[in-house]
Amino acid sequence: MLKKIYEHFEEATCVVLLVIMSILAFVNVVTRYFIQYSFAFTEEVEVACLVWLTMLGAAAGFRRKIHLGFDLLAIRFPNLGKNILFPLASILTIFTVSMLIWFSITQIRIEIDLDTMTEALNIPHWLYTLAIPAGGILIIIRIIEAACRELKGGKD
Repeated sequence: MLKKIYEHFEEATCVVLLVIMSILAFVNVVTRYFIQYSFAFTEEVEVACLVWLTMLGAAAGFRRKIHLGFDLLAIRFPNLGKNILFPLASILTIFTVSMLIWFSITQIRIEIDLDTMTEALNIPHWLYTLAIPAGGILIIIRIIEAACRELKGGKD
């Protein structure tokens, strides 16, 4: 049971986020139509959910190895692809995501120091930015898992 939850954590969370976003958008459209009033906070929450959705979707993509990639050399030279190109691509991707995490943590520190608050709900802005390093860590975990599976020669 725990293994299944771990394996499908991103997808399940994305479904919940999409449901929340859909309900908020629907409620906002209905209230605009019937009472000519807009709930401003819904857009703020939807954007925050979208950031989480993006990061979790990227992690799920890495876990399943379904990201777009240039694999001409890996197809043409299977051993080169498995033994050199895939590990190299994994290392470079981990480096890139690590840089994203580093800069997002810097952004969080700045937001905390400046005490920035969101406009509609007046909550600390860094709570929304936290999605980037948290999602980045999950992406790195999923890249390492996919690389280990690939190097062992196993499937999903």
